[in-house]
Amino acid sequence: MRKEKISYRKAIYKALDYALGSDEKTVFLGEDISAYGGAFGVSADLYKKYPTRVISTPISEGSFTGVAVGLSMTGYRVITEIMFMDFMTLAMDQIINHAANIHYMYGGQIACPIVVRTPAGGYRGYGPSHSKAMENLFMSIPGVKIVAPSSVEDAYGCFLSAVYDNNPVIFVEHKLLYNLEEEAELQSGKQVPLGKARVIKEGGDVTIVSHSYGVALAKEALADLEADGIDAELIDLRSIKPLDIETVIESVSKTGRLVTVEEGSIFGGVGAEVACQVIENCLQYIDGRIVRVGKADVPIPASLTAERFVLPSKGSIIEGVKKSLSW
Repeated sequence: MRKEKISYRKAIYKALDYALGSDEKTVFLGEDISAYGGAFGVSADLYKKYPTRVISTPISEGSFTGVAVGLSMTGYRVITEIMFMDFMTLAMDQIINHAANIHYMYGGQIACPIVVRTPAGGYRGYGPSHSKAMENLFMSIPGVKIVAPSSVEDAYGCFLSAVYDNNPVIFVEHKLLYNLEEEAELQSGKQVPLGKARVIKEGGDVTIVSHSYGVALAKEALADLEADGIDAELIDLRSIKPLDIETVIESVSKTGRLVTVEEGSIFGGVGAEVACQVIENCLQYIDGRIVRVGKADVPIPASLTAERFVLPSKGSIIEGVKKSLSW
């Protein structure tokens, strides 16, 4: 199969189409996903192909997530779309107290195979209630997996892995990645294993670890860093839980330095967990500062000008890398 130029949005669409077309017990629920095509146009014409299994729901995240839990307990694989990640707070009880616990509470007799798709992130001036990246809110919940791919091929392959996983999976799609186009080879049904990071660029001076749109920002920073004589290694986590800390440790053991990049808050974030595990496992190799780059601890402004001071950027990543080298 040859590579073709395809968008991140189209890759998710193709994965949805494959999942729905391969199993009549796969159901897709969410707000405006039928005739409207989804808030960001991902579901497009799927409702025409699968009219009884692509179902637009009322604007009630807790309700349709509860329906998803019930369906999954009776043998269905359920994909839900929560229009903005911010709105996942309205379904927290269903996800945390029910979906995450079902398998454990019933001694493995009942699974809960749900994928909760959700667009996340800022940089569009949507304000504090439509711009958050909240992966860290779910990191401490046993039984929930969190996936946030940054590339077109990973969007397709990781999504299918999430669909066929018997655990609830939160699948994070950054709004600014939807229009990303890459030369990609989307082999029909090919999965990308969850819990395995990808080394995008090898380097010897510093390790940069990120996920989702943070990877795109880090890629932008690499050229400037190289011009300054800094040879950075870039790792895309792809999934946050399970976390491939082994790949990170191997890299930091080589470079001696670590910079984490995320769009969520620095306090209690993904970077904090990665940094702590690095310290626990390879402190003897650390030869510089561990630096976390992320969102400031304030609500996200609606003003695009103000938003730039709150969210991470190419510049803040470069600054973070230079701090890590200034030990």
